[in-house]
Amino acid sequence: MAHIGPQGQRRISSSSVLIIGLGGLGSPAAIYLATAGVGELVISDFDVVEESNLQRQIIHASSSVGQLKTESARRTLQTLNPACKVVTLEHELAGEELTLAVQKADVVLDCSDNFDTRFAVNRACVNHATPLVSAAAIRLEGQMMCYLPAVDAPCYQCLYGDLQDDAPTCAAEGILGPVVGAMGTLQALSALLILTGNGGHLPGQLTLFDGLTMEWRKLKLTRDPNCPVCASTA
Repeated sequence: MAHIGPQGQRRISSSSVLIIGLGGLGSPAAIYLATAGVGELVISDFDVVEESNLQRQIIHASSSVGQLKTESARRTLQTLNPACKVVTLEHELAGEELTLAVQKADVVLDCSDNFDTRFAVNRACVNHATPLVSAAAIRLEGQMMCYLPAVDAPCYQCLYGDLQDDAPTCAAEGILGPVVGAMGTLQALSALLILTGNGGHLPGQLTLFDGLTMEWRKLKLTRDPNCPVCASTA
């Protein structure tokens, strides 16, 4: 491919990507990154596979019910690409450990399902100048945005401010599997564009997807000059 080429593939194969969450977003993202040839995937999730997960968390199988999601995902990924090094973290990343994991990564994918985690990951990525691809989905709707520290663009905190973690959840509202799958796939694509130097157009752009009408929208965001996370880096 003209936009990737041998040099781009070398960048991919020498890269390390941190994926936080192995649910509906993290499942397709991890699969596509491993099969694209990413050299190292660091996957973090403290949960176990439940039968209700299988409708959308395609990295897991019915035989994995009751097992740690990280272990189930590792088996799938190494079956698909044995050359991909998969590092599993069977707990929630926080504090100094989150900081170190973010520092070591070339790109971070936030595939979590709560604002506390998203804000913490965003802060770590901003503080350590690590590119971040964050996405979310619920019901028939999805969204994604990227933060690149080298670009004067907003971070995740700019978008949501001090919003408290009382937003609707997939458990309460439901989610159609292909919708969250589409957003996770888009995260993988964005990560590959960033790794190969083709992601310059991504920062400051909020991508919205309506699965009912099959419509995509793009909103151009600006940095919040009073953002408690990234304002000091402007």
